[in-house]
Amino acid sequence: MLKYTGTLLFFLVVLLEPVSAQTPYEESKDANGRTILKGILSRDALEQEPSFTWMKNDISWYKPNADCLRLLPELQDSIHLLVFAGTWCEDSHNVLPQLFKLLDQAKFPKEKISLLGVDRKKLTLGFLSESLGITNVPTILVMKNGKEVGRVVEYGKYGIYDKELAEILAAAKK
Repeated sequence: MLKYTGTLLFFLVVLLEPVSAQTPYEESKDANGRTILKGILSRDALEQEPSFTWMKNDISWYKPNADCLRLLPELQDSIHLLVFAGTWCEDSHNVLPQLFKLLDQAKFPKEKISLLGVDRKKLTLGFLSESLGITNVPTILVMKNGKEVGRVVEYGKYGIYDKELAEILAAAKK
């Protein structure tokens, strides 16, 4: 597992600062006319994009992992979630709405989450995805004191992303 030893916020500010003076992401279309957002994203940007109907899907069936719901508030002062996603990616379409529901129920502060959109090559602005070894999306990195303590790639090793996320959070608590 890649360990990131620098300060996450410094990295984001320094590498992506030139973009933040304007819109912090680039918008493009793929060969099928689908919208791709690349760069620093917000939940609002995803929810307000008319073509992202996947953000409005009914996920009432999804019950967030109980351990995640318990651990996220306990760790909110020491962790930061760095989430890489593709607005073109079916796995991201499934996981992101669930992740937002989980974070809402846990009352996890939105300023403790950084969401980065990648293109089909898994690249984002500022080479952040390359330097962190992002090869698949979605990828959720759990950062503690500026260091990566674990990551969930796509649906995780169990096929249920929040089960693996709960294990990473439990280890981060120690």
